[in-house]
Amino acid sequence: MMSSTTSTFGAPLMRHSEGQVVLGGSGEDAVFKPADYPGREQPYEHRFSPYDFNGGTVAGVSGEDYLVIAADTRMSSGYEILSRNTSKLHQLNPNAILASSGCKTDMDQLRSVLDIKSKIYQHNHRKSMTATSTAQMLSNTLYGRRFFPYYAFNVLGGIDAEGKGCLFSYDAIGSFERTQYSATGSGQAYVIPFLDNVIGNRNHTEEKPTLSKEEVVELMKEAFVSAGERDIYTGDALEIMVMTKDGVTKETFELKKD
Repeated sequence: MMSSTTSTFGAPLMRHSEGQVVLGGSGEDAVFKPADYPGREQPYEHRFSPYDFNGGTVAGVSGEDYLVIAADTRMSSGYEILSRNTSKLHQLNPNAILASSGCKTDMDQLRSVLDIKSKIYQHNHRKSMTATSTAQMLSNTLYGRRFFPYYAFNVLGGIDAEGKGCLFSYDAIGSFERTQYSATGSGQAYVIPFLDNVIGNRNHTEEKPTLSKEEVVELMKEAFVSAGERDIYTGDALEIMVMTKDGVTKETFELKKD
């Protein structure tokens, strides 16, 4: 509601929750004068960001003939839980699964772009894209937006042309590497040391063990239970997808709700 009040230098004022705001004016009328705003010695600074970090953790492990990829289902903003049942896993084609953490809107947009590109490839070549080709496609897509990046941090895995499990870890602008295990998101700092120990066998003198997919699934549960105890953005439920040459199976494991 407009007020008929005027400032000490003649310009009209509008009353609102932040106090009185000078409307219009030019020259001296447009200059902020602290004396006219008691208790406000400095002008307010307002910022806008197109990004929001919605939290969550994703991780993956590739084996001799399988891929295990997992993510929690909590979506947060600041200290608010916006959803307890938001999937961070997305199967792009029969050979590859994408796991993403970051800004939910950018994650959804990235998935849409990749789905379209995968369908175009399917129609043009009459076959599904391989896991390694999908990994390169994701890298090209992220790099194409390097000047205004998708705020999404990705782990992509699948079964390669030789029937072996493969996993690729990315940064925000498409740099990637193939690795046996990886994690990203708000709980990355808690999950990676665990995987270094039990999967990578770091700083162990005994021979590196060969783990079955069932054992890796149980280790993933332990990793996310531990991360959920220390990271407020990780929790509610754990979604696990296991890919082999025979297809994909899915499992949900409950995590703490607070």
